[in-house]
Amino acid sequence: MIRIFIDSDACPVKDEVYRVATRYKLHVFVVSNRMMAVPASPLIERIVVDAGPDIADDWIAERVQSRDIVITADIPLAARCVEKGAYVLEHKGRLLDGDAIGMALAMRNLMTDLRSAGMITPGSATFGKADRSRFLSELDTLVVKTRKQPIRLLPPNG
Repeated sequence: MIRIFIDSDACPVKDEVYRVATRYKLHVFVVSNRMMAVPASPLIERIVVDAGPDIADDWIAERVQSRDIVITADIPLAARCVEKGAYVLEHKGRLLDGDAIGMALAMRNLMTDLRSAGMITPGSATFGKADRSRFLSELDTLVVKTRKQPIRLLPPNG
């Protein structure tokens, strides 16, 4: 059974995830370190973790399995989930798979190094209607594709 995990702090596409999950009857975990309103549905589970760096990320990474879908813009969390065979989708609709995650990690590390050296780096572009539409389309396509795939068993160490 495919599940969806939302790294929900600052996630602008929760409503879109709820719509797709309801359509396909998928369980959704909305993970954050503070109380957050979620629709009353047996498919949607709010998880509130302790405050602190990476605690929500750790909760997701410890529970995610092959074929699950994770919604996050957090690149290190994305890498951990991809390593476990999950699919990761950013809120702007970019799929972070095994091919893309290495480049995303390298770019994140480069930008962190530049900021540490005092350089001013450009922020991310604003989130707009086109991004929301692209995300919804990509999530729907990903769910359909994932449901058609056979279950992949990872080796005990993977």
